[in-house]
Amino acid sequence: MGNTAARAAVEAVWRSESARIVGALARYTGDFPLAEDLAQEAVAEALVSWSVNGVPTEPVAWLLTAGRRRAIDAFRRRAARDEKYAVLASGLSEEDSSVDALFNPEAVQDDVLALMFISCHPVLSKESRIALTLRVVAGMGTDQIAKAFLVPVPTIQARITRAKKTLAAAHIPFAVPEEHELPERLGSVLQVVYLIFSEGSFASAGDDWMRKDLAGEARRLARILVRLSPEPEAFSLLALMELTAARFPARLDAAGRPVLLEDQDRRRWDQSAIRRGRAALATAVAAGRGLGAYGLQASIAECHAVAASVADTDWARIVILYEALGRLTPSPIVELNRAVAVAMAQGPAAGLDVLDGLADDGGLQGSHVLPAVRGELLTRMGRTAEAREALLLAHGRCSNAAERFVLARKIEELGA
Repeated sequence: MGNTAARAAVEAVWRSESARIVGALARYTGDFPLAEDLAQEAVAEALVSWSVNGVPTEPVAWLLTAGRRRAIDAFRRRAARDEKYAVLASGLSEEDSSVDALFNPEAVQDDVLALMFISCHPVLSKESRIALTLRVVAGMGTDQIAKAFLVPVPTIQARITRAKKTLAAAHIPFAVPEEHELPERLGSVLQVVYLIFSEGSFASAGDDWMRKDLAGEARRLARILVRLSPEPEAFSLLALMELTAARFPARLDAAGRPVLLEDQDRRRWDQSAIRRGRAALATAVAAGRGLGAYGLQASIAECHAVAASVADTDWARIVILYEALGRLTPSPIVELNRAVAVAMAQGPAAGLDVLDGLADDGGLQGSHVLPAVRGELLTRMGRTAEAREALLLAHGRCSNAAERFVLARKIEELGA
């Protein structure tokens, strides 16, 4: 087998099984940063070995065995200066290649869940949590993560290295959190998965309107999470993602240009995703605890998903849902979206009144979204000169090429 084929095989195994491999090694060593290093060393060894000897029958077992051997070497190197590692190293044999303990089926689910919790630990920065989760749980390469977030590869590598050092310095145990810690820690995991999906569905910069691969990874992580931790908010987040992603097939035209909601062919929406999203939302509602932030957003997405057209949408209900969301998690973006919903339910003048209350909000200063929405509402009111001025401001601030194209088209239409 050549180097190219071996690399492709290693990347495929890592992409699908990275969480299981790192989680098992973390359980074995009790040291997450060490486990991630061991997994990377095993992958490097596989790149050489598999190109010469071919892909083994059980590639995951091969990687775990290689990681285990390297763990033994690490234990022995540390034994002279660390009593804990001396105990671990005693009695270990390099000849014993058994990985039965690592393959314990009863521990696999806890391994992956613990891996998600530690990758999203609140002690880490938001950027580090995202990078580490995509690296060790989703199995994405540093080059893929860097490309998705439009930053240099060394920046992503530095974030991952810094995250592992932070976890080691804080002595964070590799384990599913205690029951009293779960709410806060689960919230951190959900936030990371949500941020990954948000960047995938509405790219903040670059040429692409969406990054479907990134959004797809977030959905995959959410599906894992609801199996391992079936909490209402986890189901709510999955519902939000499914209902939002259902519109992906209609968001670009044949030339790859963005298509706004009012112009989308709803026959192209993914009905299977809509059914999955509504089922997940129903599960969250059935828990009887009341919907949280993700559940309210999923309910808004459901209003769009079941409507035959923009005019047919229950905008009055969407306004109420945004009001509830604003009370639960106040933010200028929520108010901005509420202004759009008010404009659809009561007319553009009413929406502009809401928007005017946001004009001086520091949370939106420098953002293109406020003048973009303002320009749209002014256009609907026939105030063309003001609309053009607002849209020009939005175009100048916008860093996404696809979105700038949409804004430029609106400005051109006003000029015509």
